[in-house]
Amino acid sequence: MAPPAPRSPGVLYWAPRLSLGALAIAFLIHLNHPASSFSLFGPNTIRNSDSAITAKTYCYTSVLTSAGSSREADCFSVSPDGRFTKVFHSAEDVLIVGDNDYFDEDGGNNMVVETKAGHVIPGIWDGHGHLVQYGEFLHSVDLFGASSVEMVRERVRDYLQEREREGSNVGSKENWARGVGWDQMVLGEMPSAAMLESDPALKGKYIMLDRVDVHCTWVSQAILDLIPAESLPEEVPGGEIIREPGLGVFCDNAMDIVTSLWPKPDAERKKTFLKTAMKELHKVGLVGMNDAGVTPTDLKVYDEASRNEDWWTLRVYAMIECGERNVFCPLEADSVRTQHEDGMLTIRSVKLFADGALGSWGSAMIDPYSDKPSTRGSLLVNGSTLESLARSWSNAGYQVNIHAIGDLANRYAIDALEAALKDACNLPDGKTLKDCQQASHRFRIEHSQIIHPTDQARIRDLGIIPSIQPTHATSDMAYAELRLGPERTATEAYRMRSLIHELGVQPVLGSDFPVEPPNPFEGMYAAVTRKNPHTGKGADGGDKGWYTDEALSLEEALAGFTKGVAGGMFTEGKTGVIEEGAFADWVVLDEPLEVLAARDNGEGLRKIKVRETWVGGRKVYDREEKVAKKVVNNGEEGVREGL
Repeated sequence: MAPPAPRSPGVLYWAPRLSLGALAIAFLIHLNHPASSFSLFGPNTIRNSDSAITAKTYCYTSVLTSAGSSREADCFSVSPDGRFTKVFHSAEDVLIVGDNDYFDEDGGNNMVVETKAGHVIPGIWDGHGHLVQYGEFLHSVDLFGASSVEMVRERVRDYLQEREREGSNVGSKENWARGVGWDQMVLGEMPSAAMLESDPALKGKYIMLDRVDVHCTWVSQAILDLIPAESLPEEVPGGEIIREPGLGVFCDNAMDIVTSLWPKPDAERKKTFLKTAMKELHKVGLVGMNDAGVTPTDLKVYDEASRNEDWWTLRVYAMIECGERNVFCPLEADSVRTQHEDGMLTIRSVKLFADGALGSWGSAMIDPYSDKPSTRGSLLVNGSTLESLARSWSNAGYQVNIHAIGDLANRYAIDALEAALKDACNLPDGKTLKDCQQASHRFRIEHSQIIHPTDQARIRDLGIIPSIQPTHATSDMAYAELRLGPERTATEAYRMRSLIHELGVQPVLGSDFPVEPPNPFEGMYAAVTRKNPHTGKGADGGDKGWYTDEALSLEEALAGFTKGVAGGMFTEGKTGVIEEGAFADWVVLDEPLEVLAARDNGEGLRKIKVRETWVGGRKVYDREEKVAKKVVNNGEEGVREGL
């Protein structure tokens, strides 16, 4: 049976919202333009080759124009090039049907109005993620939450069997089986190659599994056998080869030994990853992301796809990572540097790395780890080299972003960025490095996870932008105090509220997907409650959040995923807001964000399901359409009315 025709919300939807005077004026204007394309109540289409329509107006139950805004609106107009041209309230502005902003070739007004149910918020951005890696993860073995080595083996077995049924050669020397998400703290032991080889179904297979933070990788015996014995040094600067309980895990710079042998996906395969990733990200309300480290080779794929492929629907602000990490590669960088006029791809910044991750004792600390006093972590590059790189990239005209987690790494990152600012800023009288930083450079520290109080003040004074991931705090809270001890945790770690209220700094918020799930509402929940968004629990398994004095308000959390990201990529007034001149990106929810967040005693925020996502005036995700397609695919005779 064919699905019933969709129904417009129509007059009943508008009756409580428009005054009778407005309706009368609308009717009179419509009479005066009987041949125009304007329609107040029925469904309308955007301009195409057979239409003279030059703009479209959308009205919803409510529109939040920006985080913390008190501006009342429920309608906005979108131009053909995908920008907001008018934002207003229907009850106060009857020009929704008589606005002369747009005319057809004969001088007639052709604005169309579509009325839709739902509550709109600005398009959400993820301030730190990894797009290709997320797409690859969606095509790989999901090991998140695996609580034993046997559970890992089971998931890898199931994955290989499924791929084999599809006729794939995954697990071969030419096509390694990939996965991500294991954590030795959850497994209860450090894994080894022998643990994979002991399973008959995995014996001889080429398997490479990344740790949850992607700072270590666990490989099978078949891959170990590819590595010449002389390539396994006792020590690796800035990295570690784990030898107990046996070989198989390589961390940080030591990962290069393995990845240099890995048969990397080709450009077409990476396009598949990108397409899959974008579709999934739109489902959770993301309209754009900061891609934190992409090689020039991959950025050429990005540029070609963003210009030529219809599926490129996510805005990407990419940070260049040289083919060899922590080097200066200006020729390769300049060859991919770009800023698309439509805002779909921007490449103007670089990514450097100071240290590893906390979970694997790789974060570089000023003082030894509390639970492993024999180490202070690993610097991936020494302080003087980091400073030289920051200065070189800044002088070449790039925004510099440095990965730093431990307090020593953050100190060296601040040193490097301060030196770069001193090089770059020719200060007139009365101006400071902070003024120069905010106006022209926007240097960032990615993660900004553990920062000594002295260096927190330096971040304030220099205006350096912290780019933080709230779900890292709630994922790490199970062991952070073990690593750092109570005092360092309380005064240095996972700062959020104090950045805003004590330092006057607006952080960029993100997730670091695929290390964490990309759902921004889960990130907001972690920021607001300091509890795990998957369980709704704190560090001790109870209902109390973890170090809640660093929790953000809902408004501050939303700002971090919208206006905060915009500030970190020079797009204030263009992204993360619904206002005239901004890119027409928005997200539709079933109820106002604050109402949904308050549901279930404050647990509703982590359960939000996005209704629609729009990028540049184009609908890129519709939950109801997906439900309709699912019903049809399941062989049902019809689709729910009104879909």
